[in-house]
Amino acid sequence: MIDGFASLYIFMLAAFLGFEIISKVPVVLHTPLMSGSNFIHGIVVVGAMVALGHADTTVEKVIGFIGVFLGAANAVGGYVVTERMLEMFKSKKDSKKDSNAKGQEKAA
Repeated sequence: MIDGFASLYIFMLAAFLGFEIISKVPVVLHTPLMSGSNFIHGIVVVGAMVALGHADTTVEKVIGFIGVFLGAANAVGGYVVTERMLEMFKSKKDSKKDSNAKGQEKAA
């Protein structure tokens, strides 16, 4: 198991590296990067569920449940935001076709 100082060092290194990488991403690549991070959030949720399955005390179970809930909410919210961002880049013709198709599905 990793001791406290090594864990803190890894966390600080990951935070600094993440900040440096994200701050240099061009605006055009934001949507694909967000989709990739949503995938990673799904993996985090699976890891939180595994940790929750190994929880013994009530406090561990509560913290694990909160972790699973917040991770799932973050992943779902990320996909919703990505979808809305992709809608902004569609042409007017594509938007009309999609709205007509949705209207026909509701009528059927």
